[in-house]
Amino acid sequence: MFQYYLEQLRTLLYTVPVILIAITFHEYAHGWVSEKLGDPTPRLEGRMSLNPLKHLDLAGTLCLIFFHVGWAKPVRINTRYYKDRRKGIILVSLAGPVMNFIIAFLSLVLCMLFAVYGGEDSAFAQTGFLLCYYSVQMNIGLGVFNLIPFPPLDGSNVLEQIYPKVAYFYARIRPYRTLILVVLLMSGALSYPMNSVGNWLFRLMWTIVSALMGIDSGGTIIPAGGTYV
Repeated sequence: MFQYYLEQLRTLLYTVPVILIAITFHEYAHGWVSEKLGDPTPRLEGRMSLNPLKHLDLAGTLCLIFFHVGWAKPVRINTRYYKDRRKGIILVSLAGPVMNFIIAFLSLVLCMLFAVYGGEDSAFAQTGFLLCYYSVQMNIGLGVFNLIPFPPLDGSNVLEQIYPKVAYFYARIRPYRTLILVVLLMSGALSYPMNSVGNWLFRLMWTIVSALMGIDSGGTIIPAGGTYV
């Protein structure tokens, strides 16, 4: 029993910094794209920051820690500054998940570097490998989860611009949306689709990175995929 809790604590020590980085860059990406489209709101409200405390949402962060997927405090935007409102909302919404996939890809590159060149007896290399591996898992999970078309996730904003009639449904469930998301996560209803998409993305990234680094993609340097929720 003691060993179990020790292992859980060890996992938390790796996952918490990874979660903070994933959330911070996810939200920063939303604000950065909105600002590039002419909207000063994210900067005026202090969201153009790499300070994690500016972005944390209590329920979403707890879900990230326990379920490896979750959400942060949404970045407020003013779409009146966009030349093309529909296109702007879609780009800003996709910026967060895309940032997570970029971090996951770069983390996988570092994973391979630690695995190939770090040395089996190097504590630094082993720690770096585990941090990067958790970063791959967390960022893929966060990116995929936020593409689900359910509010307040980014995918809902994209779907609403593509199919505006869904806005009525989103408005009706607004008071219960966080509760519904937590129930879906706890029930495991999202496990199969998220794990399927997450593992597919992992294999794609693994294939690309392996090719770039000249490593056999069929090897077992890094565990193939994982459980994302």
